Amino acid sequence: MLSAPVKTIRMALTGNDAGAEAMRQIDPDVAAVFPITPQTELMHAFAAFVANGKVSTELVTVESEHSAMSATVGASAAGARAMTATSANGLALMWEIVYIAASLRLPIVMPVINRALSGPINIHCDHSDMMGCRDSGWIQIYSENSQEEYDNIIQAVRIAEHPDVLLPVMVGSDGFIISHAMEVVDIYPDEDVKKFVGDYNPKYGLLTGKDPMTVGPLDLQDYYMEHKRQQAEAMKNARKVILEVGKEFGSKFGRTYGYFDTYKLEDAEYGMVAIGSTAGTAKVTVDRMREKGEKVGLLKLRVFRPFPGAELVHALKHLKGLTVLDRSDSFGAEGGPLFNELRASFNEETHKPLIRNFIYGLGGRDINLEDLENLFRKTMDMVKTGEGAGSSQYYGARGDE
Repeated sequence: MLSAPVKTIRMALTGNDAGAEAMRQIDPDVAAVFPITPQTELMHAFAAFVANGKVSTELVTVESEHSAMSATVGASAAGARAMTATSANGLALMWEIVYIAASLRLPIVMPVINRALSGPINIHCDHSDMMGCRDSGWIQIYSENSQEEYDNIIQAVRIAEHPDVLLPVMVGSDGFIISHAMEVVDIYPDEDVKKFVGDYNPKYGLLTGKDPMTVGPLDLQDYYMEHKRQQAEAMKNARKVILEVGKEFGSKFGRTYGYFDTYKLEDAEYGMVAIGSTAGTAKVTVDRMREKGEKVGLLKLRVFRPFPGAELVHALKHLKGLTVLDRSDSFGAEGGPLFNELRASFNEETHKPLIRNFIYGLGGRDINLEDLENLFRKTMDMVKTGEGAGSSQYYGARGDE
């Protein structure tokens, strides 16, 4: 329940509109934009703010997503607070520059409206776009609903720009399910958001007038590895900063954020881990099964990079059985991305639940209350028989049981 110390304005917004509202309040110096479904309306709404004088942002319209990220990198390297947004194939077209943005330690914030990657062509939700670049050096935060998308984008600026981090941040929101669905969102006063985000005063920048610097030079065997280690250390530093920013956000706006949220998990015997909008449906499933006397619970993962393995193990190790839901596949691996990360985190634990993985919802295929209850019951059967433990399989595809 919201108990914010600030007065909010309740608005009916789509996820894209909520993302645009966050960007309006942040008022970045530069935003480079290119349309791609289902992100397009987010930048359309923000472009209207620019046209109507609601922000001072320099809006750069470019010819491709590769150019959008390139322009954003250039602006950020120059010393500007820079943002962009994309989805799926657009993120894939940015691929080269996504890695460069992280390697140059540029605190770019990018909403990503999660969508299946081609092919065949599909414009609906899954997490294959962000999961595909999970090792690019970007912090990755996922949203359950429009409120979280709005809140996460605001926090992402503080996380990215922290001097101990200086890494770019992707904020994921499920395509169409969140981006085009209208919900009630509590919007905080402009002045409070601006105060929380603060002014951007970069220590390094090509146009800041400070010490001379070089950006993007040739970096061969003599220093490349040290620069990669600096990125790795920055990602470790982000763990603390994410929690600090989430706590401060809660003290100011009434919603505290961490690596994940649990729902009726403390006394549960059987658990489920999910990312994104599916968590909202899973909460209702947990309530329905609790009414039947079933001890089930949910963990909704918010932060995928840096991966909070030790914290997840602590929250889940008391369970008898655990189902991990992946809305993307890692072809040729031993399961989906979330499953493999989580199972590896449990590797050294003596007491741990039996775990199984389901790949679901690819290309926007729906998953409903009955499906999620069925998955819980599959977990219960796994604990009774031991069959299926450690396995990964598709759920909801034709030919499945």
